[in-house]
Amino acid sequence: MVKMPALAAMFEQEGFENCSTYIQSGNVLFTFEETDEQELAAQITGAIANAFGYDVPVIVLKVDTMQSVFDQNPFFKAQKEDIADLYVTFLSESPALELVEKIDAQKYQPDQFVLEGNTIYIHCPQGYGRTKLNNNFFESKLKMVATTRNWKTVAELVRQGNELASQH
Repeated sequence: MVKMPALAAMFEQEGFENCSTYIQSGNVLFTFEETDEQELAAQITGAIANAFGYDVPVIVLKVDTMQSVFDQNPFFKAQKEDIADLYVTFLSESPALELVEKIDAQKYQPDQFVLEGNTIYIHCPQGYGRTKLNNNFFESKLKMVATTRNWKTVAELVRQGNELASQH
């Protein structure tokens, strides 16, 4: 486990600005020159390996992407679901259609998911701890890197990201 102040310091040493972290889960907010998210992810992955000795996958999302994810959640938009039951899985890229089609969503009821590009919106009425639609499931089925956040975290990252963006 990497302490968040040490992770933020590593980001600053890499030349990122206005670095801050949100909870002990690897969420880092920062500003940077306009760069491809995949290039940034590779740079950050290498920096984490050099600084801490861990080879961890990284997904970088711009604040406008996060805002769009927040605005487009089909379960949240319906406003009938408890936000404690909502999760978002961010994928490193859009998955191959043939892999998505192999997932029989009916097998995982009452849990539901909606895939939009490289984002999976999940509704788990019995809790994320009980669903099979977890991060490992999607990484295995879709053959790519994924990271999942609860809706409260997504909302807070959007809030903090927009605040940071408005300051710079």
